[in-house]
Amino acid sequence: MQSNGESPGAGDPTPEPEVHLPGTGAARGFFRDSREHPVLITEAATSLDEQHRARVRRYMLIMGFRIPCLILAAVAYSVFENPLISILIIAASVPLPWVAVLIANDRPPRTKDEPSRWDGRREEIALEARSRKALE
Repeated sequence: MQSNGESPGAGDPTPEPEVHLPGTGAARGFFRDSREHPVLITEAATSLDEQHRARVRRYMLIMGFRIPCLILAAVAYSVFENPLISILIIAASVPLPWVAVLIANDRPPRTKDEPSRWDGRREEIALEARSRKALE
């Protein structure tokens, strides 16, 4: 019995179910992950703009090591007074543009779901052999 003398369900409307909004109350843990990290609902590849931005970022990062290498070579020459150390540092920075271009132009890796383009026609002959009359 309740303290005011009424029975527990008398006159009370049907209790409404609790509604938990995202980010509030007990259901916060359930919705928090989906609000902060959207759910991927497609199997589409990353867009060409995103791929381009990632490649430019990789290129700039690798090429960003070249100027510090040249500065390090100058500092090493002034500190150690040995041109061999500076030449080795500069030699290490020479292939950086080549490596940066190769890595930046590389496409994203293929997935296992991507179909193979080879269909096994290696055994087929490109031109059929026909019997021809030979001149004697």
